[in-house]
Amino acid sequence: MRSRTPKVLHTVAGRSLLGHAIYAGRALSPDRLVVVVRHEREGVINETLAVDSSVLIADQDEIPGTGRAVQCALERLLADGVSLDRPIVVTAADTPLLDGDTLTRLVEEHEQGGSAVTMLTTNVADPTGYGRVVREEGRVVGIVEEKDATEAQRAITEINAAVYVFEPRTLIDALGGVGRENAQGEVYLTDVVAIAHRAGKSVNGVIVDDSWTVEGCNDKVQLAALSKEMNRRIVERWMREGVTVVDPATTWIDVDVELAPDVTIEPNVQLRGACKVETGAVIGPDSTLTDIEVGEGASVIRTHGSLAVIGAGATVGPFSYLRPGTYLDESGKIGTFVETKNARIGKGSKVPHLSYVGDADIGEGTNIGAASVFVNYDGVNKSRSTVGSHCRTGSDNMFVAPVHVGDGAYTGAGTTIREDVPPGALAINPSTQRNIDRWVLRSRPGTAAAEAAARALGEIDNDAAASEGSKQA
Repeated sequence: MRSRTPKVLHTVAGRSLLGHAIYAGRALSPDRLVVVVRHEREGVINETLAVDSSVLIADQDEIPGTGRAVQCALERLLADGVSLDRPIVVTAADTPLLDGDTLTRLVEEHEQGGSAVTMLTTNVADPTGYGRVVREEGRVVGIVEEKDATEAQRAITEINAAVYVFEPRTLIDALGGVGRENAQGEVYLTDVVAIAHRAGKSVNGVIVDDSWTVEGCNDKVQLAALSKEMNRRIVERWMREGVTVVDPATTWIDVDVELAPDVTIEPNVQLRGACKVETGAVIGPDSTLTDIEVGEGASVIRTHGSLAVIGAGATVGPFSYLRPGTYLDESGKIGTFVETKNARIGKGSKVPHLSYVGDADIGEGTNIGAASVFVNYDGVNKSRSTVGSHCRTGSDNMFVAPVHVGDGAYTGAGTTIREDVPPGALAINPSTQRNIDRWVLRSRPGTAAAEAAARALGEIDNDAAASEGSKQA
């Protein structure tokens, strides 16, 4: 991947490649689920347990190869007291489109066919880089890795998907006979197939028609292709469930997002993480929401936000920024060029434009004037302010925390609130405006402003000035 991030921790549709593999495996309701780790083990373990804390961890030693990885997994299972008497499913952690339904079908085919080994395969136009499935009279007899294949074998288009179901004794015995005599010096799990065949045991290959299901990821080009295909499937599924997506090509929806019927998604929208959007809401255009709940009938336009709640019938945007901890109640408004953080804005209250509301509580039915700032940080500590219900605050107000504005209070334009305002009071800063007459004429002579002032004061003849200007032109 040419990255400091381990391959399996790269994400597709908001979930790591490893996370997709764990979810697919968990869909089988297995007795135990094991993840084998080696490269960057601590980071991989942390992600594993974050996805599913019940997963067992097996450490692979310095012996390389997928076969050795499975041996380490079996040793971990035995150490945990697991009786190896049921089918063992092995998958790779870099096939994010592999789902529980496909694995369930594979296990059913294995049990019904009575095979010792059942594996997933698919046919691709360009099999370069993949292990080829070798068949004789239709039966699988082995898998040959690309570097070990002959020219004839490289022409085979049926490839190994690296997803298997094994009869336990077959797997254990065959792994004991796997060597490292190959181009990469690894213990290949794929060798188990040929060993089982030579032992007279049945090997079944289940062909997956949709090759995307088992497509692996080995670089960022493939990662982008898998992300695009995963997103196409997610968007199509939601449209079939009643969501209106105006432009599927510019809409990106993560796998854990929840959408209700009759939600409308406008162009250029990204819904990330665990967003939840209720019926009748309209999202976009040009919005990126992460882990945000949007209530029924709400509207969110040209907005960026995360970890926030937007109530039913509320409106947000355009050009709003919702930071974590924002809660906008029913029928509220966060308007143009407004930033909020750790703020609760009550039912029907509005912050229409050009304001910052941080560490604040606003009651119901209140209007915050334009260009207002909740000054929540004194350079050392952050403090919280409150504005009550049915208040009307003037434009260009500074609320210097911690202050409390009581219910029904008003504030004048340009007011700096440093002290609490009682309910029903009007808060103003009582400085008297001072005008310095003729300051521009004295201090800025010869400027356009000075000439305009002189004309307005009758000190320049407008008709003469106009005539002089015409002559100069």
